[in-house]
Amino acid sequence: MATIVELPVESFEGIVDPDWCPGCGDFGVLKGVKMGATKAGVSPKDMVIVSGIGCSSNLPGYVHAYGVHSLHGRAVAVASGIKLANTDLKVVITGGDGDGYGIGIAHFIHAMRRNLDLTYVVMDNQIYGLTTGQASPTTLKDARTKSTPNGNVEFPINPIALALVSGATFVARAFSGEPNHMADLISAGIQHKGFALIDVFSPCVTYNKLNTYQYFKKRVYKLEDEKGYDPANVAKATERSQEWGDRIPIGLFYRSEQPTYESSEPVLRKGPIVRQNMHLDKGVFQGLVTELM
Repeated sequence: MATIVELPVESFEGIVDPDWCPGCGDFGVLKGVKMGATKAGVSPKDMVIVSGIGCSSNLPGYVHAYGVHSLHGRAVAVASGIKLANTDLKVVITGGDGDGYGIGIAHFIHAMRRNLDLTYVVMDNQIYGLTTGQASPTTLKDARTKSTPNGNVEFPINPIALALVSGATFVARAFSGEPNHMADLISAGIQHKGFALIDVFSPCVTYNKLNTYQYFKKRVYKLEDEKGYDPANVAKATERSQEWGDRIPIGLFYRSEQPTYESSEPVLRKGPIVRQNMHLDKGVFQGLVTELM
């Protein structure tokens, strides 16, 4: 195993201060990402953080690393392109439940199915915060929101169960109220070879008055504290993913070492594309033009 050299967490301090609402769970996630990268031994120059649109998606601007603030729901697609172009980079995606599990859900599923080597940290506040409080894909059934004043009639998406059946090889859940625990999960996700999901309960203190810090603090328990729990057992992980109510599990649900998409792609056997000679012979190029015209 390679030796991990931890940089000071200050190495990842950005020059712009966050402007989230005071008490927002995303502050904890920002701290968790910085600490997680540090624990994983990643250097800022070797990490790219990609986001979509939403309160949570401002996060790349607050970290000293490469960052891309992309389009709504397209963060996974953009991150996939970056990773395939330069497989040496650690690519971390940060976004919200609306961005990732709503408009971006198709990219989410296919990236897991391909087992791309990406780490996806989703700030799941179970509401649309940026647009002031509409129901999101993870809003609980019957919850009253700005867009569902009589109660939400839609069944919420279960990100953990969806990740397990879609092929993700690292599936975890964290809570902003447990930043050190979250940092350990993010660190493990960054070091994992394959698609890693860390779904984070990140309370929206302004628009979600149901799924609060207090709500989660009295319900969450850590899977690693459960005697005999084995994160290599996908059946048990699936069973725990359905648990919701008085007890809600956080921690590592599932981990499996499987070939990544990058390791199976012949073009990448010569190394990262950005370091390959991509210039075509003039005759070959002209032949392609003639064939396709």
